[in-house]
Amino acid sequence: MATAEEIAKAAERRDIRDRWLLSAPALLIIFLAATGPLLIVLVYSFLTPGSYGDVKWQFSPEAWIAVFLERDIFDDTLSVAAAHVTIFLRSIKLSVVTTIATLALGFPTAYFMATRSEKTRDLWLFLITIPFWTNLLIRTFAVLQIIRNEGIINTVLLKLGIISAPIQILYTDTAILIGMAYVYLPLMVLPIYASMEKLDFRLVEAGYDLYATRFKVLRKIIFPLVKPGVIAGSILVFIPALGAYVTPSVLGGGKNMMLSNLIELQFGQGRNWPLGSALSIAVMIIVMVALLAYVRNAGKSGVRHG
Repeated sequence: MATAEEIAKAAERRDIRDRWLLSAPALLIIFLAATGPLLIVLVYSFLTPGSYGDVKWQFSPEAWIAVFLERDIFDDTLSVAAAHVTIFLRSIKLSVVTTIATLALGFPTAYFMATRSEKTRDLWLFLITIPFWTNLLIRTFAVLQIIRNEGIINTVLLKLGIISAPIQILYTDTAILIGMAYVYLPLMVLPIYASMEKLDFRLVEAGYDLYATRFKVLRKIIFPLVKPGVIAGSILVFIPALGAYVTPSVLGGGKNMMLSNLIELQFGQGRNWPLGSALSIAVMIIVMVALLAYVRNAGKSGVRHG
C-alpha cells in the first residue's frame, strides 16, 4: 500500500498538472498575441528587404548594420548613419527631459494630494485621472491649439505687449516636450501618490522638531521613503515617451522625428521592413535596459527598507 507521503506527493503532482492544464489556453493566447509577433519582427530584422515593402527570405545582417551605420553607394565603405544617431539621441534626450519635467511637476502635486483630507484626496485623484478619459490624439490637438502661433499663449502675450511677434513653439523639440509632459504627467503623479499616501508624516514632524530645514526633511526623510514610487513613475513615463508616435507627429510636424516616426517611415514610404524591424528591436532593448535598472534599484530599496 502507498504511504501517506506518497499519496500527498501524487496529489501535489496532480494539482500542478491541473494548474498547467487550466493555464494552457491563457498561455497559448499570450504566446500567439505577444511573443509570436515579436518573434516575427526579430526574424524579419535578419532578412532582405523586398521591392514592394515585403521581405525576401534571404539571411542578411544589413538591417542591423544600418541601425547605426550606412554604406557608401560607390565603394560600400561604412560610416556612421548621422540621421539615425541624431534621431536616437533626440528620442532619448526628449524622453529623459520629459521624465525630469513630469517628476518636477508630479512630485509636489502628489505631496499636495497626500497631505489633504481623505475626502479631498479622492476628489484630486479623480481630477488627475480625467485626462485618461480623452483620446490621446484629442489631447495632443488641444496642446497644439494652445502653443501654435495663433494659440492661447501667443495671443495673451501679444495682448499684454510682452512680445511683438508670435513665438515659434510649434514644430520644435520644445513643442514635443510640452505635449509629452502633459500627456504622461498622470503616469508620474499616481505612483508617487501611492507611495506618499502610505508615508508616516509623524517622521516629517519629528524632522522639524529636530530643527531640520524643509529641504533637509525632503532630502533625508520624504524622498528616500517614496523613492520606489519615483522610480516606478519615471519608468512609466520614460518608456511610452521613448516610443511616442502621435505627439511627435502632430506637434513636431514631421520635422523633428523620433524613433517611432523613423520606424513607421521604414515600414511605409521606405519599404524597408527589415530595417524597421531592427529599429523596433533596438528600441525594445533600450526599454529592457531601463526596466532592468528599475528592478535593480527597486530591489535595493526593498532590501534597505525591509
